[in-house]
Order: sequence, then C-alpha cells, then structure tokens
Amino acid sequence: MISTLRGRLIQKHASAIVVETAGVGYEVLVPLRILGELPDEGREVFLYIHSYMREGLISLYGFLRQDERAVFRTLLNVSGIGPRIALNILSGATVEDFYSAVEREDTSFLTRLPGIGKKTARRIIFELKQTLPSVDTRKDSLYEDALSALVNLGYKKTDAREALERVYNKEDDIEKIIKNALRYLNK
Repeated sequence: MISTLRGRLIQKHASAIVVETAGVGYEVLVPLRILGELPDEGREVFLYIHSYMREGLISLYGFLRQDERAVFRTLLNVSGIGPRIALNILSGATVEDFYSAVEREDTSFLTRLPGIGKKTARRIIFELKQTLPSVDTRKDSLYEDALSALVNLGYKKTDAREALERVYNKEDDIEKIIKNALRYLNK
C-alpha cells in the first residue's frame, strides 16, 4: 500500500493530478480545494496517499495534510459514503469546518456539499459525532505540541506562550504554527 508520494508534478486536472516518481507517473485524485495550494507543474510535490482497491482497480487519493487523509478515511467508514463522496466533502469544506459542522450537528452546512443530502448528512453526524475530536481539543493538542517544540528549541515557556498567543490561528499545520512563532520570537 502506498502511504506517501513525493515526486514531480506533471499535470493538474480538475479532480486529479499526475505525479512522476522514478520514471512512473501516478494519477492521484485530489480534493478540488487543494488544487490552488499545489505547486506549479514541473515542481516537486509531497502528498499523503490513501490507496483504494475495488474490483481490480487501484485508485490513489492524495492530500497535503495528514488530517485531511484521516477525515477521508473516517468518512469511508460511514455507511453509504464511498471515496467519491468523501472527496467531494473535502473539496467543499476544510477539515476544521467539517469537524465543526459535525460537532454542531449542522445538517444545512453538510447538505451544501456536493453529493450530500439530508439523510446522508444526518448519518454522517450520527456515526461520527462521538468519534471525531472536538475543535477545541484539536486546537489544544496543536497548541501544546507547538509550545513543547519551542521550549525544546531553548525558548522560555512564557516567551513561547506569548508568541503562540500572537500567531496561533485555525491553521492545522504545526510546522506553519512553529515557523510563525519563531518569526515572532526573533523580531
């Protein structure tokens, strides 16, 4: 099973990209929302991959962040949700927005996503409400991990907290959070 893929981005299409690694071009289906975040064609790209096999066909689904792949995999466990609908959900919503909608039981938000009707929205909420982490829990764990990293780099805990309070936002990439905090600390 392929877990990650690093290579040169050869082509971008509306719902798929082609990544060349060691002379082999892999077609990877991606959420529409991340197409703008991908590098230009000819540049290197790194993706977290979910391999899906059905009836002898292998499909690769790619994500820029691990939490996107985790939500995709979680959605596949909901009855009636296949890879296409899971990809549509991640095309129309960020991970944070999706978590928040499930937490708030916001069926109107979910039904605005392509391929999601009221029954499916209710099923998603029913099956995932207890298993998805709350937005506050996710924020706390990212915040604490970033704080720990800054302290391990030699910064005082009070200075690291101040920097994180200034730069922390809904960003779900810990590397970006730490980089922004380091910029603040080194001013």
